Amino acid sequence: MKPPRRTPFATLLGTVVLVLVLAVSASALTALVTGPAPAGAGTAAGAGAGAGRHWVNTWTGMPQLTEPANLPPAPYTGDKSVLVDTTLRQTVRVTAGGPRIRLRFSNAYGDTPLPLTAVTVALPRGGRAGVGAVEPGSLRRVTFAGRDSVTVPVGAQMVSDPLDFELRPGSELTVTAYTARGQASLALTSHPGSRTTSYLVHGDHTRDADLAGATAVDHWYLLSDVEVLAPGRTRAVALVGDSLTDGRGSTTNGNDRWPDQFYDRLHSSPATADIAVLNQAAGGNRVLNDGLGPNVLARLDRDVLSRSGVAWLILFEGVNDIGTADATPEAQRAAADDLIAGYRQIVVRAHAQGIRVYGATITPFGGNTQYDDPAGEREAARQRVNAWIRTPGHFDAVIDFDRAVRDPEAPGRLLPALHVGDWLHLNPAGYRVLAAAVPEGLFRHAS
Repeated sequence: MKPPRRTPFATLLGTVVLVLVLAVSASALTALVTGPAPAGAGTAAGAGAGAGRHWVNTWTGMPQLTEPANLPPAPYTGDKSVLVDTTLRQTVRVTAGGPRIRLRFSNAYGDTPLPLTAVTVALPRGGRAGVGAVEPGSLRRVTFAGRDSVTVPVGAQMVSDPLDFELRPGSELTVTAYTARGQASLALTSHPGSRTTSYLVHGDHTRDADLAGATAVDHWYLLSDVEVLAPGRTRAVALVGDSLTDGRGSTTNGNDRWPDQFYDRLHSSPATADIAVLNQAAGGNRVLNDGLGPNVLARLDRDVLSRSGVAWLILFEGVNDIGTADATPEAQRAAADDLIAGYRQIVVRAHAQGIRVYGATITPFGGNTQYDDPAGEREAARQRVNAWIRTPGHFDAVIDFDRAVRDPEAPGRLLPALHVGDWLHLNPAGYRVLAAAVPEGLFRHAS
Protein backbone atom coordinates (compact mmCIF):
# COMPACT_ATOMS: atom_id res chain seq x y z
CA MET A 1 0.00 0.00 0.00
CA LYS A 2 1.41 3.31 -1.02
CA PRO A 3 1.75 6.03 1.64
CA PRO A 4 -0.69 8.94 1.29
CA ARG A 5 0.45 11.53 -1.14
CA ARG A 6 1.62 14.73 0.55
CA THR A 7 0.88 18.11 -0.88
CA PRO A 8 4.13 20.00 -1.49
CA PHE A 9 4.60 22.90 0.93
CA ALA A 10 4.99 25.39 -1.90
CA THR A 11 1.63 24.34 -3.36
CA LEU A 12 -0.07 24.61 0.03
CA LEU A 13 1.43 28.04 0.64
CA GLY A 14 0.31 29.22 -2.78
CA THR A 15 -3.25 28.08 -2.07
CA VAL A 16 -3.32 30.02 1.21
CA VAL A 17 -2.00 33.14 -0.49
CA LEU A 18 -4.60 32.82 -3.26
CA VAL A 19 -7.41 32.58 -0.70
CA LEU A 20 -6.12 35.68 1.08
CA VAL A 21 -5.83 37.60 -2.18
CA LEU A 22 -9.39 36.67 -3.13
CA ALA A 23 -10.64 37.77 0.28
CA VAL A 24 -8.83 41.11 0.04
CA SER A 25 -10.06 41.59 -3.54
CA ALA A 26 -13.63 40.92 -2.44
CA SER A 27 -13.27 43.49 0.32
CA ALA A 28 -11.84 46.04 -2.11
CA LEU A 29 -14.69 45.40 -4.54
CA THR A 30 -17.23 45.88 -1.77
CA ALA A 31 -15.55 49.19 -0.84
CA LEU A 32 -15.72 50.38 -4.43
CA VAL A 33 -19.40 49.53 -4.67
CA THR A 34 -20.52 50.86 -1.31
CA GLY A 35 -18.12 53.83 -1.04
CA PRO A 36 -15.78 54.75 1.80
CA ALA A 37 -16.80 54.01 5.37
CA PRO A 38 -17.77 56.98 7.48
CA ALA A 39 -14.82 58.69 9.12
CA GLY A 40 -14.03 57.05 12.43
CA ALA A 41 -16.42 54.14 11.98
CA GLY A 42 -15.13 51.12 13.83
CA THR A 43 -11.76 52.76 14.48
CA ALA A 44 -9.94 54.41 17.32
CA ALA A 45 -10.61 57.76 15.62
CA GLY A 46 -14.28 57.19 16.27
CA ALA A 47 -13.87 56.25 19.91
CA GLY A 48 -16.80 57.59 21.87
CA ALA A 49 -18.73 58.20 18.68
CA GLY A 50 -21.66 56.07 19.71
CA ALA A 51 -23.77 53.87 17.49
CA GLY A 52 -24.65 55.40 14.15
CA ARG A 53 -22.57 58.55 14.57
CA HIS A 54 -19.33 59.72 12.99
CA TRP A 55 -17.10 62.78 12.86
CA VAL A 56 -17.85 65.26 10.09
CA ASN A 57 -16.16 68.57 9.33
CA THR A 58 -18.71 71.32 9.85
CA TRP A 59 -16.49 74.36 9.19
CA THR A 60 -13.14 74.87 7.48
CA GLY A 61 -10.83 77.77 6.71
CA MET A 62 -8.20 76.92 4.11
CA PRO A 63 -4.76 77.41 5.74
CA GLN A 64 -2.48 79.96 4.07
CA LEU A 65 0.81 81.66 4.80
CA THR A 66 -0.08 85.11 6.12
CA GLU A 67 1.14 87.92 3.90
CA PRO A 68 2.86 90.84 5.68
CA ALA A 69 -0.15 93.12 5.15
CA ASN A 70 -2.45 90.57 6.77
CA LEU A 71 -0.39 89.88 9.90
CA PRO A 72 -1.93 91.02 13.20
CA PRO A 73 -1.41 94.77 13.70
CA ALA A 74 1.06 96.18 16.19
CA PRO A 75 1.62 95.48 19.02
CA TYR A 76 0.59 91.88 18.27
CA THR A 77 3.29 91.45 15.62
CA GLY A 78 6.91 92.19 16.48
CA ASP A 79 10.13 92.07 14.50
CA LYS A 80 10.63 88.32 14.93
CA SER A 81 7.50 87.00 16.63
CA VAL A 82 3.74 87.23 16.51
CA LEU A 83 0.85 86.91 18.98
CA VAL A 84 3.07 86.99 22.09
CA ASP A 85 0.94 87.11 25.27
CA THR A 86 -2.14 87.44 23.08
CA THR A 87 -5.72 86.24 23.28
CA LEU A 88 -7.39 85.68 19.89
CA ARG A 89 -11.18 85.40 19.76
CA GLN A 90 -12.92 84.51 16.51
CA THR A 91 -16.32 83.31 15.36
CA VAL A 92 -17.10 80.73 12.68
CA ARG A 93 -20.39 79.57 11.21
CA VAL A 94 -20.87 75.80 11.42
CA THR A 95 -23.10 73.88 9.04
CA ALA A 96 -23.85 70.38 10.36
CA GLY A 97 -24.83 70.13 14.02
CA GLY A 98 -24.12 67.63 16.75
CA PRO A 99 -23.66 67.03 20.50
CA ARG A 100 -19.85 66.86 20.54
CA ILE A 101 -17.16 68.87 18.78
CA ARG A 102 -13.42 68.82 18.04
CA LEU A 103 -11.18 71.67 16.91
CA ARG A 104 -8.15 71.55 14.64
CA PHE A 105 -5.37 74.14 14.84
CA SER A 106 -2.92 74.39 11.95
CA ASN A 107 0.75 75.33 11.80
CA ALA A 108 0.94 74.37 8.13
CA TYR A 109 3.10 77.34 7.17
CA GLY A 110 4.92 77.96 10.41
CA ASP A 111 8.69 77.50 10.50
CA THR A 112 8.71 77.36 14.32
CA PRO A 113 6.46 75.43 16.72
CA LEU A 114 3.15 77.06 17.66
CA PRO A 115 2.46 76.91 21.42
CA LEU A 116 -1.19 77.23 22.44
CA THR A 117 -1.50 77.94 26.16
CA ALA A 118 -5.29 77.77 26.58
CA VAL A 119 -8.36 77.39 24.37
CA THR A 120 -12.08 77.81 25.08
CA VAL A 121 -15.27 77.64 23.06
CA ALA A 122 -18.58 79.41 23.64
CA LEU A 123 -21.68 80.65 21.89
CA PRO A 124 -21.33 84.26 20.69
CA ARG A 125 -23.56 86.93 22.19
CA GLY A 126 -26.87 86.96 20.35
CA GLY A 127 -25.67 84.13 18.10
CA ARG A 128 -24.05 86.71 15.83
CA ALA A 129 -20.93 86.51 13.67
CA GLY A 130 -17.96 88.74 14.40
CA VAL A 131 -18.80 89.74 17.98
CA GLY A 132 -16.32 89.79 20.87
CA ALA A 133 -18.76 88.84 23.63
CA VAL A 134 -20.10 85.37 24.45
CA GLU A 135 -23.33 84.12 25.97
CA PRO A 136 -23.08 83.82 29.77
CA GLY A 137 -22.74 80.24 30.93
CA SER A 138 -21.85 78.84 27.49
CA LEU A 139 -18.05 78.96 27.82
CA ARG A 140 -16.20 75.60 27.93
CA ARG A 141 -12.54 74.63 28.29
CA VAL A 142 -10.89 72.78 25.39
CA THR A 143 -8.18 70.19 26.09
CA PHE A 144 -5.55 68.26 24.15
CA ALA A 145 -4.78 64.80 25.56
CA GLY A 146 -6.34 66.04 28.78
CA ARG A 147 -4.15 69.15 29.02
CA ASP A 148 -4.99 72.81 28.58
CA SER A 149 -1.94 73.54 26.45
CA VAL A 150 -0.48 72.01 23.32
CA THR A 151 2.36 72.79 20.93
CA VAL A 152 1.61 72.39 17.23
CA PRO A 153 4.79 71.19 15.44
CA VAL A 154 6.11 72.86 12.32
CA GLY A 155 3.90 72.02 9.35
CA ALA A 156 1.44 70.04 11.46
CA GLN A 157 -2.02 70.32 12.94
CA MET A 158 -3.34 69.29 16.33
CA VAL A 159 -6.82 67.95 17.05
CA SER A 160 -8.47 68.71 20.37
CA ASP A 161 -10.13 66.18 22.64
CA PRO A 162 -13.83 65.63 21.95
CA LEU A 163 -15.94 68.07 23.95
CA ASP A 164 -19.60 67.76 24.90
CA PHE A 165 -20.94 70.94 23.33
CA GLU A 166 -24.24 71.03 21.47
CA LEU A 167 -24.08 72.90 18.16
CA ARG A 168 -27.14 73.66 16.07
CA PRO A 169 -26.80 73.54 12.28
CA GLY A 170 -26.10 76.98 10.84
CA SER A 171 -25.14 78.50 14.19
CA GLU A 172 -22.08 80.53 15.16
CA LEU A 173 -19.29 79.23 17.40
CA THR A 174 -16.77 81.39 19.28
CA VAL A 175 -13.25 79.98 19.63
CA THR A 176 -10.79 81.79 21.90
CA ALA A 177 -7.09 80.90 22.07
CA TYR A 178 -4.28 82.32 24.20
CA THR A 179 -0.61 82.08 23.23
CA ALA A 180 1.67 83.10 26.10
CA ARG A 181 4.90 82.81 24.14
CA GLY A 182 3.41 83.42 20.72
CA GLN A 183 5.04 82.12 17.57
CA ALA A 184 8.78 82.79 17.34
CA SER A 185 8.69 83.92 13.71
CA LEU A 186 6.43 85.80 11.32
CA ALA A 187 5.48 82.64 9.41
CA LEU A 188 1.92 82.55 10.68
CA THR A 189 -0.81 80.24 9.38
CA SER A 190 -4.13 81.98 8.77
CA HIS A 191 -7.09 82.50 6.48
CA PRO A 192 -7.01 86.22 5.66
CA GLY A 193 -10.24 86.29 3.63
CA SER A 194 -12.49 85.57 6.59
CA ARG A 195 -15.04 88.31 5.90
CA THR A 196 -15.55 87.95 9.65
CA THR A 197 -14.23 90.11 12.49
CA SER A 198 -11.85 88.62 15.08
CA TYR A 199 -10.42 90.21 18.23
CA LEU A 200 -6.94 90.51 19.77
CA VAL A 201 -6.00 91.57 23.28
CA HIS A 202 -2.93 91.08 25.48
CA GLY A 203 -3.08 88.65 28.39
CA ASP A 204 -5.09 85.48 28.95
CA HIS A 205 -8.75 86.37 28.47
CA THR A 206 -9.94 83.00 27.19
CA ARG A 207 -12.55 82.78 29.99
CA ASP A 208 -13.78 86.38 29.76
CA ALA A 209 -17.39 87.03 28.77
CA ASP A 210 -16.34 90.07 26.75
CA LEU A 211 -13.07 91.48 25.42
CA ALA A 212 -13.21 95.14 26.34
CA GLY A 213 -10.72 97.27 24.45
CA ALA A 214 -9.73 94.47 22.06
CA THR A 215 -8.36 95.20 18.58
CA ALA A 216 -10.65 94.12 15.74
CA VAL A 217 -9.20 92.43 12.62
CA ASP A 218 -11.06 90.90 9.70
CA HIS A 219 -8.98 87.73 9.45
CA TRP A 220 -8.96 84.21 10.89
CA TYR A 221 -5.73 82.87 12.42
CA LEU A 222 -4.54 79.39 13.52
CA LEU A 223 -7.94 77.64 13.53
CA SER A 224 -8.48 75.46 10.46
CA ASP A 225 -11.39 73.10 11.22
CA VAL A 226 -14.33 72.36 13.46
CA GLU A 227 -15.75 68.83 13.50
CA VAL A 228 -19.03 67.59 14.97
CA LEU A 229 -20.17 64.15 15.98
CA ALA A 230 -23.06 63.80 13.57
CA PRO A 231 -25.62 61.15 12.66
CA GLY A 232 -24.32 58.42 10.41
CA ARG A 233 -26.12 59.70 7.30
CA THR A 234 -24.55 63.19 7.56
CA ARG A 235 -22.07 63.97 4.80
CA ALA A 236 -20.18 67.07 3.63
CA VAL A 237 -19.73 68.85 0.31
CA ALA A 238 -16.35 70.54 -0.17
CA LEU A 239 -16.23 73.68 -2.31
CA VAL A 240 -12.84 74.27 -3.91
CA GLY A 241 -12.40 77.72 -5.37
CA ASP A 242 -10.81 81.15 -5.44
CA SER A 243 -11.94 84.61 -4.31
CA LEU A 244 -15.38 84.11 -5.85
CA THR A 245 -15.99 81.24 -3.41
CA ASP A 246 -13.98 82.81 -0.58
CA GLY A 247 -16.50 85.64 -0.76
CA ARG A 248 -14.79 88.76 -2.04
CA GLY A 249 -17.58 91.31 -2.43
CA SER A 250 -19.74 89.73 0.28
CA THR A 251 -20.76 91.47 3.50
CA THR A 252 -18.34 91.34 6.45
CA ASN A 253 -20.06 89.35 9.21
CA GLY A 254 -23.04 88.88 6.87
CA ASN A 255 -22.48 85.23 5.87
CA ASP A 256 -23.73 85.96 2.34
CA ARG A 257 -20.97 84.35 0.27
CA TRP A 258 -22.42 81.91 -2.25
CA PRO A 259 -21.40 78.90 -0.09
CA ASP A 260 -23.37 80.39 2.82
CA GLN A 261 -26.43 81.03 0.69
CA PHE A 262 -26.10 77.57 -0.88
CA TYR A 263 -26.01 76.07 2.62
CA ASP A 264 -29.13 78.05 3.54
CA ARG A 265 -30.92 76.45 0.58
CA LEU A 266 -29.82 72.96 1.57
CA HIS A 267 -30.80 73.54 5.19
CA SER A 268 -34.29 74.67 4.20
CA SER A 269 -35.12 71.28 2.66
CA PRO A 270 -35.59 68.18 4.86
CA ALA A 271 -33.93 66.03 2.19
CA THR A 272 -30.65 67.96 2.41
CA ALA A 273 -30.80 69.64 5.83
CA ASP A 274 -28.08 67.45 7.34
CA ILE A 275 -25.39 68.22 4.74
CA ALA A 276 -22.27 70.12 5.85
CA VAL A 277 -20.79 72.73 3.50
CA LEU A 278 -17.00 73.23 3.63
CA ASN A 279 -15.62 76.36 2.00
CA GLN A 280 -12.08 75.45 0.90
CA ALA A 281 -11.36 78.56 -1.14
CA ALA A 282 -8.83 81.39 -1.12
CA GLY A 283 -8.46 84.60 -3.04
CA GLY A 284 -6.09 84.35 -5.98
CA ASN A 285 -6.04 80.56 -5.87
CA ARG A 286 -5.23 78.61 -9.03
CA VAL A 287 -5.50 75.00 -10.15
CA LEU A 288 -2.00 74.69 -11.60
CA ASN A 289 0.29 77.22 -9.94
CA ASP A 290 0.67 78.65 -6.46
CA GLY A 291 -0.80 82.06 -5.75
CA LEU A 292 -2.34 83.06 -2.44
CA GLY A 293 -2.05 79.58 -1.04
CA PRO A 294 -0.92 76.41 -2.79
CA ASN A 295 -2.38 75.31 -6.10
CA VAL A 296 -5.37 72.97 -6.07
CA LEU A 297 -3.39 69.94 -7.23
CA ALA A 298 -1.04 70.43 -4.28
CA ARG A 299 -3.73 71.05 -1.66
CA LEU A 300 -6.38 68.56 -2.76
CA ASP A 301 -5.32 65.84 -0.31
CA ARG A 302 -5.13 68.24 2.63
CA ASP A 303 -8.26 70.27 1.93
CA VAL A 304 -10.65 67.68 0.51
CA LEU A 305 -9.54 64.06 0.52
CA SER A 306 -8.53 64.04 4.20
CA ARG A 307 -11.52 66.01 5.48
CA SER A 308 -14.00 64.07 7.60
CA GLY A 309 -17.20 62.92 5.92
CA VAL A 310 -16.75 64.49 2.46
CA ALA A 311 -18.98 62.86 -0.16
CA TRP A 312 -19.06 65.58 -2.85
CA LEU A 313 -16.69 68.13 -4.34
CA ILE A 314 -17.74 71.24 -6.28
CA LEU A 315 -14.81 72.58 -8.32
CA PHE A 316 -15.15 76.26 -9.22
CA GLU A 317 -11.60 77.25 -10.22
CA GLY A 318 -9.71 78.35 -13.29
CA VAL A 319 -10.37 82.04 -13.86
CA ASN A 320 -7.03 82.92 -12.25
CA ASP A 321 -5.17 80.32 -14.32
CA ILE A 322 -6.54 81.90 -17.48
CA GLY A 323 -6.30 85.50 -16.27
CA THR A 324 -2.66 85.31 -15.20
CA ALA A 325 -1.43 83.60 -18.37
CA ASP A 326 -0.14 85.83 -21.15
CA ALA A 327 -2.82 87.06 -23.54
CA THR A 328 -1.31 85.35 -26.58
CA PRO A 329 -2.85 82.52 -28.61
CA GLU A 330 -0.03 80.15 -27.66
CA ALA A 331 -0.13 80.94 -23.93
CA GLN A 332 -3.90 80.69 -23.74
CA ARG A 333 -4.02 77.40 -25.66
CA ALA A 334 -1.47 76.02 -23.21
CA ALA A 335 -3.40 77.40 -20.22
CA ALA A 336 -6.63 75.78 -21.40
CA ASP A 337 -4.92 72.46 -22.17
CA ASP A 338 -3.18 72.39 -18.80
CA LEU A 339 -6.30 73.43 -16.95
CA ILE A 340 -8.33 70.63 -18.51
CA ALA A 341 -5.57 68.16 -17.66
CA GLY A 342 -5.63 69.46 -14.08
CA TYR A 343 -9.38 68.95 -13.88
CA ARG A 344 -8.91 65.35 -15.01
CA GLN A 345 -6.39 64.78 -12.23
CA ILE A 346 -8.76 66.17 -9.61
CA VAL A 347 -11.60 63.93 -10.78
CA VAL A 348 -9.41 60.81 -10.78
CA ARG A 349 -8.03 61.46 -7.30
CA ALA A 350 -11.42 62.29 -5.80
CA HIS A 351 -13.10 59.28 -7.40
CA ALA A 352 -10.44 57.06 -5.83
CA GLN A 353 -11.82 58.17 -2.45
CA GLY A 354 -15.46 57.65 -3.46
CA ILE A 355 -16.14 61.39 -3.81
CA ARG A 356 -18.42 62.67 -6.56
CA VAL A 357 -17.04 65.69 -8.44
CA TYR A 358 -19.24 68.45 -9.87
CA GLY A 359 -17.65 70.92 -12.27
CA ALA A 360 -18.74 74.57 -12.24
CA THR A 361 -18.24 76.65 -15.35
CA ILE A 362 -15.94 79.70 -15.17
CA THR A 363 -17.84 82.99 -14.92
CA PRO A 364 -17.21 85.97 -17.26
CA PHE A 365 -14.57 88.66 -16.73
CA GLY A 366 -15.16 90.91 -19.73
CA GLY A 367 -14.46 94.52 -18.71
CA ASN A 368 -12.09 93.58 -15.90
CA THR A 369 -8.93 95.65 -16.26
CA GLN A 370 -6.59 92.83 -15.21
CA TYR A 371 -8.00 89.83 -17.08
CA ASP A 372 -9.85 91.13 -20.13
CA ASP A 373 -7.64 91.58 -23.22
CA PRO A 374 -8.46 93.45 -26.42
CA ALA A 375 -7.93 90.48 -28.70
CA GLY A 376 -10.18 88.23 -26.61
CA GLU A 377 -7.59 85.47 -26.22
CA ARG A 378 -8.46 84.85 -22.58
CA GLU A 379 -12.18 84.83 -23.34
CA ALA A 380 -11.56 82.22 -26.05
CA ALA A 381 -9.72 80.08 -23.50
CA ARG A 382 -12.59 80.46 -21.01
CA GLN A 383 -15.11 79.39 -23.64
CA ARG A 384 -12.99 76.38 -24.57
CA VAL A 385 -12.60 75.25 -20.96
CA ASN A 386 -16.31 75.77 -20.27
CA ALA A 387 -17.21 73.70 -23.34
CA TRP A 388 -15.09 70.88 -21.94
CA ILE A 389 -16.70 71.19 -18.49
CA ARG A 390 -20.16 71.00 -20.06
CA THR A 391 -19.30 67.89 -22.10
CA PRO A 392 -20.99 64.85 -20.52
CA GLY A 393 -18.69 62.28 -18.96
CA HIS A 394 -15.97 64.59 -17.70
CA PHE A 395 -17.59 65.45 -14.35
CA ASP A 396 -20.29 63.61 -12.42
CA ALA A 397 -22.48 66.67 -13.02
CA VAL A 398 -22.16 70.23 -14.30
CA ILE A 399 -23.16 73.42 -12.45
CA ASP A 400 -23.45 76.20 -15.01
CA PHE A 401 -22.45 79.32 -13.08
CA ASP A 402 -21.48 81.05 -16.33
CA ARG A 403 -25.00 80.78 -17.71
CA ALA A 404 -26.49 81.92 -14.39
CA VAL A 405 -24.67 85.28 -14.08
CA ARG A 406 -23.67 86.31 -17.62
CA ASP A 407 -25.39 89.13 -19.46
CA PRO A 408 -27.51 87.57 -22.25
CA GLU A 409 -26.85 90.67 -24.37
CA ALA A 410 -23.06 90.43 -23.83
CA PRO A 411 -22.21 86.82 -22.78
CA GLY A 412 -18.57 87.68 -22.13
CA ARG A 413 -19.62 90.00 -19.28
CA LEU A 414 -21.43 89.66 -15.98
CA LEU A 415 -24.86 91.13 -15.51
CA PRO A 416 -24.15 94.69 -14.29
CA ALA A 417 -26.38 94.36 -11.21
CA LEU A 418 -24.52 91.30 -9.94
CA HIS A 419 -20.90 92.46 -9.57
CA VAL A 420 -19.05 94.85 -7.24
CA GLY A 421 -17.80 97.14 -10.01
CA ASP A 422 -14.73 95.26 -11.21
CA TRP A 423 -16.58 92.96 -13.66
CA LEU A 424 -15.08 89.91 -11.94
CA HIS A 425 -16.24 89.60 -8.32
CA LEU A 426 -19.90 89.28 -7.44
CA ASN A 427 -21.94 91.13 -4.83
CA PRO A 428 -24.32 89.38 -2.39
CA ALA A 429 -27.09 89.40 -5.02
CA GLY A 430 -24.73 87.77 -7.51
CA TYR A 431 -23.72 85.17 -4.94
CA ARG A 432 -27.40 84.45 -4.35
CA VAL A 433 -27.75 83.67 -8.06
CA LEU A 434 -24.80 81.26 -7.89
CA ALA A 435 -26.27 79.54 -4.84
CA ALA A 436 -29.60 79.14 -6.63
CA ALA A 437 -27.88 77.61 -9.68
CA VAL A 438 -26.72 74.52 -7.77
CA PRO A 439 -29.30 71.73 -8.15
CA GLU A 440 -30.31 70.32 -4.76
CA GLY A 441 -30.96 66.96 -6.36
CA LEU A 442 -27.22 66.38 -6.70
CA PHE A 443 -27.01 65.85 -2.93
CA ARG A 444 -29.99 63.66 -2.13
CA HIS A 445 -28.75 60.11 -2.58
CA ALA A 446 -25.39 59.60 -0.85
CA SER A 447 -26.43 58.47 2.63
